Amino acid sequence: MQRVSSDNNNGFSRRDALKRMGLLMAGVASLGMGPLTSCREEAKKRIILYFTGTGNSLYIARQLADENTEILSIPQMMKQGRHDFAADEIGIVYPIYGHMPPNMVRNFIKQARLLAGYKFAVLTFGMLDFNAAEIWDNISRQSGTTFDYINTIVMVDNWLPNFNMADQIKMDKHIPEQLAKVKEDLDQQKKWVKPATDAARRAHEGFMYFSRLDPDIGFLMRSEKYFQVTDACIGCGICTEVCPQGNYKLTSEGVKGEGDCDFCFSCIHNCPQHAIQFASLPGDPLLARGEVNPNARYRNEHVSLWSIKNANRQ
Repeated sequence: MQRVSSDNNNGFSRRDALKRMGLLMAGVASLGMGPLTSCREEAKKRIILYFTGTGNSLYIARQLADENTEILSIPQMMKQGRHDFAADEIGIVYPIYGHMPPNMVRNFIKQARLLAGYKFAVLTFGMLDFNAAEIWDNISRQSGTTFDYINTIVMVDNWLPNFNMADQIKMDKHIPEQLAKVKEDLDQQKKWVKPATDAARRAHEGFMYFSRLDPDIGFLMRSEKYFQVTDACIGCGICTEVCPQGNYKLTSEGVKGEGDCDFCFSCIHNCPQHAIQFASLPGDPLLARGEVNPNARYRNEHVSLWSIKNANRQ
């Protein structure tokens, strides 16, 4: 009688099984997959919250995102009353106005609870950022949130009282190079806040004295005081959708604007008829000279009008 080996079951030995398992693993490796015992590290989730008037900050937010990033509009989060956010990394992107954050961003960070192992802020500006990073660092810390990384990126300056948009658009501000450096820093989770010099702080203080702005509020204006809707208005309603404060309304008497204003200029830049103009305010230090070129307007060339509406519609 033939003896059956303990290594053999129905003609299939343990040695054969091991051999076949080896061939299977070799096949897996040939497909470019690692050993079954090693698990691929889970991709980090990133949330980027942004505020935008003419698309610059939205463009930067998109450039800093990957397939695992959720991009959220701060005006929409305020509208929804959403203040709690959790991810591996959380970033904020916003434009500086007088080296300060928009008032809505200031109010948002006071209420927000950001749970993340790494937090960053990227501030866009057009000419001078002075001590903008330091200002945000102080505001956020006072609100109970500390950012690991705060940097600035220079872009097209859309401050109409001082700059001609036609000239600004032509300038090469080396945005790709700036973006590449910020991306590298974020990939390495660099901890750094752009430092301010004493000269920069003094310059900011001089601007605040000249502008008569309240440092605890920044650019919080009244829409009806600073903007006027002219007869060129055709009632398209774009201004009612691009204002993050929802200040514009279509009425039986035409478009009316009223309410607290972040001075983001989204209404005046995005009006296709140039029907929104600055009011005549010769006694106001910010608008005493009017604007340089009333016929020149700006929206970031990579951002659609629909995106601005989607970000700010109230």
